[in-house]
Amino acid sequence: MADQIPLYPVRSAAAAVASHKRAAYYSAAGPGPGADRRGRYQLEDESAHLDEMPLMMSEEGFENDESDYHTLPRARIARRKRGLEWFVCGGWKFLCTSCCDWLISVCQRKKELKARTVWLGCPEKCEEKHPRNAIKNQKYNVFTFIPGVLYEQFKFFLNLYFLVVSCSQFVPALKIGYLYTYWAPLGFVLAVTITREAIDEFRRFQRDKDVNSQLYSKLTVRGKVQVKSSDIQVGDLIIVEKNQRIPSDMVFLRTSEKAGSCFIRTDQLDGETDWKLKVAVSCTQRLPALGDLFSISAYVYAQKPQQDIHSFEGTFTREDSDPPIHESLSIENTLWASTIVASGTVIGVVIYTGKETRSVMNTSNPKNKVGLLDLELNQLTKALFLALVVLSVVMVTLQGFAGPWYRNLFRFLLLFSYIIPISLRVNLDMGKAAYGWMIMKDENIPGTVVRTSTIPEELGRLVYLLTDKTGTLTQNEMVFKRLHLGTVSYGMDTMDEIQSHVLNSYSQVYSQASGSNPSSVPLRRTQSSTPKVKKSVSSRIHEAVKAIALCHNVTPVYEFRAGTTGETEFAEADQDFSDENRTYQASSPDEVALVRWTESVGLTLVSRDLTSMQLKTPGGQVLTYCILQIFPFTSESKRMGIIVRDESTAEITFYMKGADVAMSTIVQYNDWLEEECGNMAREGLRTLVVAKRTLTEEQYQDFESRYSQAKLSIHDRTLKVAAVVESLEREMELLCLTGVEDQLQADVRPTLEMLRNAGIKIWMLTGDKLETATCIAKSSHLVSRTQDIHIFRPVTSRGEAHLELNAFRRKHDCALVISGDSLEVCLRYYEHELVELACQCPAVVCCRCSPTQKAHIVTLLRQHTGKRTCAIGDGGNDVSMIQAADCGIGIEGKEGKQASLAADFSITQFRHVGRLLMVHGRNSYKRSAALGQFVMHRGLIISTMQAVFSSVFYFASVPLYQGFLMVGYATIYTMFPVFSLVLDQDVKPEMAILYPELYKDLTKGRSLSFKTFLIWVLISIYQGGILMYGALLLFEAEFVHVVAISFTALILTELLMVALTIRTWHWLMVVAEFLSLGCYVASLAFLNEYFDVAFITTVTFLWKVSAITVVSCLPLYVLKYLKRKLSPPSYSKLSS
Repeated sequence: MADQIPLYPVRSAAAAVASHKRAAYYSAAGPGPGADRRGRYQLEDESAHLDEMPLMMSEEGFENDESDYHTLPRARIARRKRGLEWFVCGGWKFLCTSCCDWLISVCQRKKELKARTVWLGCPEKCEEKHPRNAIKNQKYNVFTFIPGVLYEQFKFFLNLYFLVVSCSQFVPALKIGYLYTYWAPLGFVLAVTITREAIDEFRRFQRDKDVNSQLYSKLTVRGKVQVKSSDIQVGDLIIVEKNQRIPSDMVFLRTSEKAGSCFIRTDQLDGETDWKLKVAVSCTQRLPALGDLFSISAYVYAQKPQQDIHSFEGTFTREDSDPPIHESLSIENTLWASTIVASGTVIGVVIYTGKETRSVMNTSNPKNKVGLLDLELNQLTKALFLALVVLSVVMVTLQGFAGPWYRNLFRFLLLFSYIIPISLRVNLDMGKAAYGWMIMKDENIPGTVVRTSTIPEELGRLVYLLTDKTGTLTQNEMVFKRLHLGTVSYGMDTMDEIQSHVLNSYSQVYSQASGSNPSSVPLRRTQSSTPKVKKSVSSRIHEAVKAIALCHNVTPVYEFRAGTTGETEFAEADQDFSDENRTYQASSPDEVALVRWTESVGLTLVSRDLTSMQLKTPGGQVLTYCILQIFPFTSESKRMGIIVRDESTAEITFYMKGADVAMSTIVQYNDWLEEECGNMAREGLRTLVVAKRTLTEEQYQDFESRYSQAKLSIHDRTLKVAAVVESLEREMELLCLTGVEDQLQADVRPTLEMLRNAGIKIWMLTGDKLETATCIAKSSHLVSRTQDIHIFRPVTSRGEAHLELNAFRRKHDCALVISGDSLEVCLRYYEHELVELACQCPAVVCCRCSPTQKAHIVTLLRQHTGKRTCAIGDGGNDVSMIQAADCGIGIEGKEGKQASLAADFSITQFRHVGRLLMVHGRNSYKRSAALGQFVMHRGLIISTMQAVFSSVFYFASVPLYQGFLMVGYATIYTMFPVFSLVLDQDVKPEMAILYPELYKDLTKGRSLSFKTFLIWVLISIYQGGILMYGALLLFEAEFVHVVAISFTALILTELLMVALTIRTWHWLMVVAEFLSLGCYVASLAFLNEYFDVAFITTVTFLWKVSAITVVSCLPLYVLKYLKRKLSPPSYSKLSS
């Protein structure tokens, strides 16, 4: 595709002009990425013109340099706000945070990481001081807890404002009413917050303490001693038993396994559940006894600590031998922290501890998450504060600035301070706690846990869902589904036929073998002399099954019964190969599925070591094969090969299996492979092509000599070795095509479809291979059947990235599949362009992603789109991504609980996401929006009444309602009905799930916006004005009656307004309404100082209150009815 892109290295006049423009643009960009590119323009020669050519957005762009894509997004950035405008619009916040960050960086200046020499068993020989091996997930310590929590609270404008207002009451001249009217609500808010944070922090502390106090055996000159995980130092020799967590990064010195290797589980580190084979340093493995580790003088040289979990460079040196022994160390000699020993006992020397271990370097610090709704409400409270200041200034101006006007101004500010209600935070926080409780009590999503109670509304605002693959969408259980031989295909229902064919072929072989000669030798001769003779189906099945049983890197492991030792042993030939206690281990679950399948059809792998493997036939005979060479699977070659010699016939066979792209050119010509691979891939199966080639002794000897020579070469070793192996990979006989399925979790397809219909874009970020990821994307319907998939070619330089991005830009409505390495390159040069293009895709799959890359992608999406993101995963490798997203969901799966503990919400199955978002997300957001606006309305209405009252009485700064009336109004009289809005719902849960399209409306944020807020402000002004003017018109001689009439009408109006706002009634709402009314009526008896009891029992009082209340509420009821009839909301059409 890239060949067709018209790139013009010849510089025309137009190009020269464009180059000038570009240079001018880059110089304007100032310091930063632009400046860096400007330097390149001056330094690099003309041939690098392609590399520097900006990415175009239109075909014509190549002829006409006008539409320089770089200038599109960056032009927006160029028009930065300047001066005072910038300062007011958030510049002050930027300056403050910059100063704080600088102070923190000065206080916590990071130590430079260096390479190190570690002497075995001698921590005291370390030249440098290394960090403690303690895990710490807490946000605060004893000293920073109170300041930290207070900062998090008063960072919000709302709370800071109340602190200032409450403190002002200590000044006698400004005192209005009683102190408790201001301090009680503020104290309550802070007490609730501090308690909640303290509980969370204590739980984190307990979890860390459990991990840090795990005991390990440390090897010393005097023998073994028990040591806590947190006390382990660099240079210690640590013994780790089977199924124990590895406490720090170590180099693997010895194992109890005979083979000198062991398996470890890395699921908490990289999310892959297959076991990894690790090899002990041969020099220390050969030592006769454990204690000899102290009798030798040896050290490990290790590179400086880094994030990459897939690479390591180091050397092992033994000084006291003659000559000194040097061994190079690679990733297979390491045991990283947070992995688990799966077989045998291992001894390692600690090289990195604490903050320098790979697992800690790959996790980010948890940040305090703040919901979008909270930020929006914070903006609205700023608008209210502005209104408050304007209103106070107007009052003082109307007074004519008489007397000490500035004191009056401050008193007005305090009088109208109810415009900004402190109960807003209390109500919202209690509401969030209620939503959390409802989520955990929902029987349709059992086992769901809310770990962060501050952001349930985020679930209703999500636009991007970033999901892990293994264990999240899939169960991580491979099942063999199909065997295709070209002319005949076998599925799950016809496996018994294969079984009988295998049984017949082996019984024939042995019935003939009991005669003079083994049958397989003449059989082979006939094949090689007359290749045209068609084989019988039975012999082809026999060949295919044998190839699958031999071509792999699977090791059978036998667990002994509780009667004997608890060790895991590799089976020896004379051991009991009973099927019950055999398990298979391999670096890929696909291979285990294939070997399990050959066992099910009669050919069983019973033992394997580095040089041989043994198969058991259906008749019980054991066939031994000598392993001559193994060519492991790599992501470049996409295939693996093995050369074996059959001990009984001395026949040498080269077997190979791999992806169809790699194998199609290696096997003999056929007309079915490509088509069948396509068919299986469409079913979501992972395909492998199996082939073989029979070698003569001479051919093999010739190959071996060339292969050994290539392996010893110093320059271009990998290329030479690959070339020698390729000399064998010619005209191989195609045996079969296999299809294996990674079973999806229950209801993944309908859930993904529901989320897609809800307008949520789904990205899959996985550490797995490209083929597997693409396969799962298709089978889970993440990519729909009609959509094209654009596989982003591997790129390493800027020029390649440029061409590939242009190729991708021409595709429309296709899913993108990109690998982590290519992504890294594109983000380095074309970050904005790549994100913009990827965001237009219906689905994106990123494979081979490291944990930090996953987090980086989430952060990029948040910054570039400004939309809300959700990350969902189940392994330790997903923790960074979960913490980086606006909302993190963890699944408790086979990969442990690390993700679910770090997440904001923890679920047990992926399908629960649908209900969590569609039902609980919707309800939490809608309810909080209604609750927030209603609480503001409650404050605005009383402030309007105060303003009318003051203006009627010659602008006096005297409170309308004193002491308990004000506290009671915000609490006992209206609290229950207003809070009962958390039970309201506009759509039944069944409807919300049946019509996920309703979710799209939520992401637009229309339930709480400046428009809805202004409507509530107008309602408040209308009602406040009616209530106050009505009371003033109807009051007789005594002023006390104004207070009684207006306050009673106000309470009734509030109760009626709650009833007007509610969309679905709940019995508790009715109870709350009557309870509040009852409380008010009962309290009238005690409020003698405010009300005239004789007056409020008269009929006059009742009709006046009723008249005012009807005038204030009836028009709103009429308007609501008309709106419902003339422009009903989308959901009402469904419910009707």
